[in-house]
Amino acid sequence: MSEDIKKTISELHIYEKKLLKELESNPKATPEDIANNTGMDIKSVMSAAGSLAAKSIIEVDKKVEETYSLTESGLKYAEEGLPERKILDVLIDKNQINMKDLADEAGIDKQETGIAIGWLRRKNWAQIDKGVVNITDFGKDFASKIDVDEKVLDYLKSNADGVKLFTDDLVDGFKKLTGRKNILNVEKETSHSFKLLPKGKAILEHGFTIKQQATQLTHEHLKDGEWKHLEYRPYDIQAESPIKFAGKKHPLRIIIDEIREIFLNMGFSEDNGEFVESAFWNFDSLFQPQDHAAREMQDTFYLKNPLTCDLPDDALVKLTAETHETGADTGSIGWQYDWSEDIARQSVLRTHTTGISTKHLYEHEPPIKMFSVGRVFRRETFDYKHLPEFHQVEGLVCDEGISYQNLLGTLKEFYKKLGFEVRFRPAYFPYTYLSTETEIYLEEKESWIELGGAGMFRPEVLKPLGINQPALAFGLGIERLAMIRYDVEDIRMLYKSDIKWLRELPTVNGVKL
Repeated sequence: MSEDIKKTISELHIYEKKLLKELESNPKATPEDIANNTGMDIKSVMSAAGSLAAKSIIEVDKKVEETYSLTESGLKYAEEGLPERKILDVLIDKNQINMKDLADEAGIDKQETGIAIGWLRRKNWAQIDKGVVNITDFGKDFASKIDVDEKVLDYLKSNADGVKLFTDDLVDGFKKLTGRKNILNVEKETSHSFKLLPKGKAILEHGFTIKQQATQLTHEHLKDGEWKHLEYRPYDIQAESPIKFAGKKHPLRIIIDEIREIFLNMGFSEDNGEFVESAFWNFDSLFQPQDHAAREMQDTFYLKNPLTCDLPDDALVKLTAETHETGADTGSIGWQYDWSEDIARQSVLRTHTTGISTKHLYEHEPPIKMFSVGRVFRRETFDYKHLPEFHQVEGLVCDEGISYQNLLGTLKEFYKKLGFEVRFRPAYFPYTYLSTETEIYLEEKESWIELGGAGMFRPEVLKPLGINQPALAFGLGIERLAMIRYDVEDIRMLYKSDIKWLRELPTVNGVKL
């Protein structure tokens, strides 16, 4: 006998041994038989059977037997006829009935009319035209015929104790009735049977004794010396332990915290802003014209409550209006249109975090090093790469002597701390000049991917805010960074709460929790 069989026997629970002994004497023993013969309860028998099946010692066969009978409604239909049959009987005489007269003419409840009409059309007994129910030629032929579901009703009526199986000629009718509510009662009876597998037979051939085993050593055992005579159940020290899933941060939260730490270590302070913002700070302060396409309803969420927001002080509003209309003293000619305070007062869900930067510039004196991380909202269609709600991160630096070279250097340092090699290419943004897009290199794909935009704020942005020093700004979308880092093709995966994916996802330094 192999050592494997001996080892398996030594690890069997007493309940498992009792079950095997019963199958040895009666291979067709049911769980109920085993429970009666051993004094075990059914739950213990099934638990032991499941454990033996997991070890490939026995096979557990589960059978579910269904018994069908009529409900009160079903019995009523069997005796009086289905609603559609009652309507058909009237149509045989009249050929057509107005929909509003159906219940009265056929003698059915008004609640049943909708269901009856549906089945009349499904069975092709009648058609509806402009509120009138008309009998079909097929319906006329069924005047003296019994439909298959009606046959099943008659059959179940004559078998009040219930039916387990239907003959071939009744199967289609049974399927029709299962598609209707509150006609059939279904009672399920579950039974189990056991079968010895080769490993189980080998264990019985080897033989074993059934003795009560101790699973733990108690103080009393030690005190009275009983421990010397106890038989202890062995432990399999090589058995796999259950996987423990400790709590951990969501992948988006991990990236947000990492970005926040990078900014703080680089000497930046944080500003959060508000979700609800005026169009002035969201658009106008960034020198975006009031007829710009991004302000359209299909791109921006406008609010009814509050419908408007307060504007900042009059001097800022006036200078912003002049800059939009004529360029003021910025060296620009502006957008050459009549700027409207009413449009600037509109309430919006912020479409980006850049509005936080302009408000911060207005409320603080340079030198400034500020960052913001927050949710933004746009009227996007849900698909694998777009969501109407997502996160943006923004960085802002303002001081004397700041130049485009400082912008590139700051970007290199920031992305280096995120673990990326970067390169830059020219770009256009309406509120920055010079402007650039940052590309990162992905070794696994051997390609460069655009991840964020940056630039030097235009004078048309800075002058109305009272800022005479240059300012640089840059930002990126956090979800896009998460998709790259976690190799996700569909942005919706980040919000699906897929517990399997979240559990298996690596955390810091690739360690899984």
